[in-house]
Amino acid sequence: MAQLVAACVVSRLHDDAGTVGTTAIDKVAVEGPVKVGKLGLVADVQADRKHHGGEDQAVYAYAVEDADWWEEQLGRDIPAGLFGENLRVEGLDVSNARVGERWQIGDGEDAVLLEVTWARTPCMTFARWMGEDDRGWVRRFSDARRLGTYLRVVKTGKVKAGDPIVVIPAPDGSPTILDTYGGV
Repeated sequence: MAQLVAACVVSRLHDDAGTVGTTAIDKVAVEGPVKVGKLGLVADVQADRKHHGGEDQAVYAYAVEDADWWEEQLGRDIPAGLFGENLRVEGLDVSNARVGERWQIGDGEDAVLLEVTWARTPCMTFARWMGEDDRGWVRRFSDARRLGTYLRVVKTGKVKAGDPIVVIPAPDGSPTILDTYGGV
């Protein structure tokens, strides 16, 4: 059964050498329920709103299974939020999610409904955050095809670690996130 392992919001802003001059990639898991509005998790922020956020990129999800793979590759811990994700999920192949697929997270009237929109495109800010060579990390992350997915909020509510995730399939023939990803 798929479940939400952690809900993550910005810990603090950091100076960054990119064009915006600051980044909000530093996300950490929070305790208890978190409200989810049309633009994502309450108390979260995006510093570069030209490339992140908005209704079609309101929430970024990354899988435990992919984070575990990166831990082996990099020889370091990849705690929830390190990749800038809002949701760390378990039991879902998020990079092969289908565009238009919906995820119901939680039960009852506070359950949130999200819809898969597209893949994360790794950027130089992400590389600097990871302490890696800019172009090398971007290419490596892209080539690994463990991108995670962006989602839009269809129904607002609340999420918390441990919530079940029910997948409502996309229409037949819908492309996967990886099918739509052009790479870098």
